[in-house]
Amino acid sequence: MLSPDAVSLDAGTTPWRDYLRALRPHQWLKNILVFAPALAAHAGWPTLMLCVLAFWSFSFCASAVYVLNDLLDLRSDRAHPRKCRRPFASGRVPLVHGAAMIPALLTASVLLAAALPPEFLLVLGGYFMLTTVYSLYLKRKMVADVVALAVLYACRLVGGAAAVGLTLSHWLQALSIFLFLCLALVKRCAELVDRVQAGKGDPAGRGYKLDDLPSLESMAAASGYLTALVMALYLNSDAVSALYRHPERMWLICLALLFWVSRMILKTRRGEMDDDPIVFALKDRVSLVTGVACAVIIAASI
Repeated sequence: MLSPDAVSLDAGTTPWRDYLRALRPHQWLKNILVFAPALAAHAGWPTLMLCVLAFWSFSFCASAVYVLNDLLDLRSDRAHPRKCRRPFASGRVPLVHGAAMIPALLTASVLLAAALPPEFLLVLGGYFMLTTVYSLYLKRKMVADVVALAVLYACRLVGGAAAVGLTLSHWLQALSIFLFLCLALVKRCAELVDRVQAGKGDPAGRGYKLDDLPSLESMAAASGYLTALVMALYLNSDAVSALYRHPERMWLICLALLFWVSRMILKTRRGEMDDDPIVFALKDRVSLVTGVACAVIIAASI
């Protein structure tokens, strides 16, 4: 007699696309952050090639954790309106294959990291440990989860700097703290808004209640606007004068940040935010135009 929790799985041939979806390649877009330190330092093409290795190393490592997380969250994913379509939750990819994919992905990640400075491997190891602890424990803890998410975003910056032998400036560190905390809070707000619109109650397995949504939105806005403030303080520093001939033009970036943060928070409140705000930003036309505008401003300031 079958257990009431048993789920019938299709034993047919699994398309390769389902295996690719299990890796969540759209989440690799977040790893573009590894290029930021080199670009901020105006590094050349040979240096950027090292960032390419760092990008793929982070991508394979992240995919290993995504597979692990999907295997651990099968029950909750099958009850979720969107996550139930994931390859493991839907049964399109056998669970045993997922268990084999994890060490294979980690091996590929470490092999790529071996071609980079040892400091990068240390950062990658820290990223893997923190994201694993997050998946197993921290994501259920109020506030600790968003801080962990912000640190995971920042690990990509630190890893990108380590890959090319650079040290992150204090300004970039400060800016990333507030920006990534804002994005982590937006992610949690989006989850709560989805439940409100679906008429569901407090989320299970999380440290938040639906009544926390206004507070989380306020914290996200505060963190986002502090990002613009840090940028304004940076533009008034001697470091900018040494790097740019027309630093006064860079003040337009502060306006772009204020616009983008405000729009992200409003999109979240309307239930139009992706499960991950960075992935949303890299797909959203307005966000892309804003990013291109900032790039043009920087180029015109050099």
